[in-house]
Amino acid sequence: MATTLRWTVADLEALPEPLDDKRYEIIDGELYVSTQPSYQHQLVCTRVTLALSQWSDQTGEGEAVFAPGVVFAVEEAVAPDVVWTRKERLPLVLGDDGKFHLAPDLVVEVLSPGPSNEQRDREIKLRLYSRRGVQEYWLVDWRQRLVEVYRRGAGDTLERVAIRTVRDALESPLLPGFSYPVARLFAGLP
Repeated sequence: MATTLRWTVADLEALPEPLDDKRYEIIDGELYVSTQPSYQHQLVCTRVTLALSQWSDQTGEGEAVFAPGVVFAVEEAVAPDVVWTRKERLPLVLGDDGKFHLAPDLVVEVLSPGPSNEQRDREIKLRLYSRRGVQEYWLVDWRQRLVEVYRRGAGDTLERVAIRTVRDALESPLLPGFSYPVARLFAGLP
């Protein structure tokens, strides 16, 4: 009988340092390795983080963080591009190790090129975030210049509720009064 290797956080921590310029994530015990993101990817992540941070600073409602470690379980450790968490929940979700251990309220992933990367963000991470209690998920496609918005629905899963294009603004019931033009996310990108 063949057994399947299931990766854990401890397995990643046991790898020699420095690993390399790759990003390592574990979902349901499966290891996902991707190359470091491109300039365009990182610029969009920076803009999302800044927009959420500026709104949070003005309102005192929460905190936005760029590429934090999120460890849901020993076989589920990911590094979303951006997360936002309500201020009152932050002490609950943030562990002593400086990593998130419960679901952030909002997770943002910017698609990286390639079918396996897109599948991971569109299907595998969507299921993970849905299962783990993320309230809202923004999937940003900088090449198509759009943002897919998923929210927790009646069935207690994340469901796509909108596709925002450069003619629209990003808004959310989680972020009262927040409005950010989608066109600004992609301004100046080739």
